[in-house]
Amino acid sequence: MAGHSHFANIMRVKARVDARRGKTFSKISRLIQAAVRVGGPQPRDNLRLAFAVEKAKAANMPKDTIQRLIDKASGAAGGDDFEEVTYEAYGPGGVALLIEALTDNRHRTAPEVRVILDRNGGRIGTSGSVAWMFERKGQVEVPADQVEEDRLYELVIDAGAEDIVREGERFVITCSVAGLHDVKAALEEAGIEPSRAEFEMTPKSTVDADEETARKVMRIQDLLEDNDDVQTVTTNLEVSEEVAARLAEG
Repeated sequence: MAGHSHFANIMRVKARVDARRGKTFSKISRLIQAAVRVGGPQPRDNLRLAFAVEKAKAANMPKDTIQRLIDKASGAAGGDDFEEVTYEAYGPGGVALLIEALTDNRHRTAPEVRVILDRNGGRIGTSGSVAWMFERKGQVEVPADQVEEDRLYELVIDAGAEDIVREGERFVITCSVAGLHDVKAALEEAGIEPSRAEFEMTPKSTVDADEETARKVMRIQDLLEDNDDVQTVTTNLEVSEEVAARLAEG
């Protein structure tokens, strides 16, 4: 199994804090509508929508609101036309940035992304310059108090898990996109309720950085994620355990 990623752990914690602040509602709304446009309005037949709905529920989005978004995207109540756009960029220290957005106006979003990068030590890359460094995976989180580690291995390895690491009080399971449903189903069948299950871009390899570089990269991520059009920002940044501890303190 792969090693622990201290920086990835920090960013997952940060994402949950941001969700509690209510920053994700508009982004999740777009995610649901885009999933419906691609795969239809039935979560049982549309894996992407199923996990978007789960993400909405985890952020405490009301059930009626979720259904209105699905209806809107399927044409029952009109709908916005969101386009998926990926921007490839470099941050301080040559750290790669993969920026995924859902926008109704790419001519607005692209300049906004570029300005954030240019003003904070980053730059837009050419098409294909960064994307090859990442791959999409399924990730599932399980509270560590729900299951013993050996038992978890037995359950999810047979279901198709590729990697399991313990991060503090939770286990993080990585699998293929196609295997996400099977891993989650295996856990639920054993009476274990995941705290998170979704698709993520993950770096194939990482770039070690010092605290100053890491803080600059985190600032760029913060600014990009504050943009309503930007869904996710993934980097290949890695830091030592000591630097991670200082970053986590703020």
